[in-house]
Amino acid sequence: MSAPTRRPYAPVREAYVIDAVRTPVGKRGGALAAVHPADLGAAALRGLLGRNSIDPVRVDDVIVGCVDNVGPQAGNIGRTAWLTAGYPEEVPGVTVDRQCGSSQQAINFGAQAIMSGTAEVIVAGGVQNMSAIPISAAMLAGKEYGFESPFVGAEGWDHRYGTGEVSQFNGAQLIAEKWDISREDMEHWALRSHDRARAAIAEGRFDREIVPVGDFWIDQGPRETSLAKMAALPPLSEGSRLTAAVASQISDGASATLLASDWAVQEYGLTPRARIHHVSARGADPIYMLTAPIAATRWALEKTGLTIDDIDVIEINEAFASVVLAWLKETGADPEKVNVNGGAIALGHPLGATGAKLFATLLNELERRGGRYGLLTICEGGGTANVTIIERIEA
Repeated sequence: MSAPTRRPYAPVREAYVIDAVRTPVGKRGGALAAVHPADLGAAALRGLLGRNSIDPVRVDDVIVGCVDNVGPQAGNIGRTAWLTAGYPEEVPGVTVDRQCGSSQQAINFGAQAIMSGTAEVIVAGGVQNMSAIPISAAMLAGKEYGFESPFVGAEGWDHRYGTGEVSQFNGAQLIAEKWDISREDMEHWALRSHDRARAAIAEGRFDREIVPVGDFWIDQGPRETSLAKMAALPPLSEGSRLTAAVASQISDGASATLLASDWAVQEYGLTPRARIHHVSARGADPIYMLTAPIAATRWALEKTGLTIDDIDVIEINEAFASVVLAWLKETGADPEKVNVNGGAIALGHPLGATGAKLFATLLNELERRGGRYGLLTICEGGGTANVTIIERIEA
């Protein structure tokens, strides 16, 4: 079957990036563990709007990413965080769950609303307290009602994909095997992630994007490590190439981004830092789960007419080192442009907050380097991935 004809990418209006912030990331059981998710999200929202001259009542919608929406993260945490921050009740809020890409999807939805002309100002972000609500809590919640998983037991799923393990751990191992990525390869990338993250913190590269939570303002994840220390760790399962050292860290954090139309920029006296050049999402095998950034990146580049060499800064979430290394092999991207300030292996992966967190880092690094285009992509549960491309606006 021939490929369908694709309509050229042509947004109706521009969507501008005014600002992007994040809280520092706390490690599991660390500085943010006892912070209610609504208060954590509120800290990012207040940090964002507190340093931008726009009346909060002018915001058309608040779109917040969050995974495992149970307990304190249930009941539309996006709306709750906005109200907890003390902002106007007439501004609505919604919560998005596209797994690890949830807050990136929040940004993309916000950009699309502005491009379509149905919104002028959007706040998009994410929040996750993994210390309080463990990873996969929502997936396991169905056991009480007789469902072992969200997948197995659905006749169509079982027929198509079987009844085997569906997990990011299994997917990361399958990727390592298919792309012939050794444990040593992954450990070298993990060490690079920690080294880069510690250097970024020491040089103050995150200072502009971080808004403190109380007196906590430095990421807790990066640590001094070595290849010898990593080599001594046991595999995650018998025969696996994976260890805890090559996986993202369980973390707590929040993030927020301010998007505006060209009309809002003029009306409210805002100063854009970048424009949204492209947003899209693609899917891939849900058992491999974490390979979709490859297809999504190819799709985005084809739609925009850009090449991977045109991209000056790249953030790809380090769910596992194998995800990034397979993506590098397939795209031919320059590793010196990828996760230059470290990634989730060192800095942590607060699930629903990660997309907008990485977006803030992408924006600031693009400005620091004086580059033109930045690309963000994240692998997601279910075998999907988002891509967001921004273009820096020169001051």
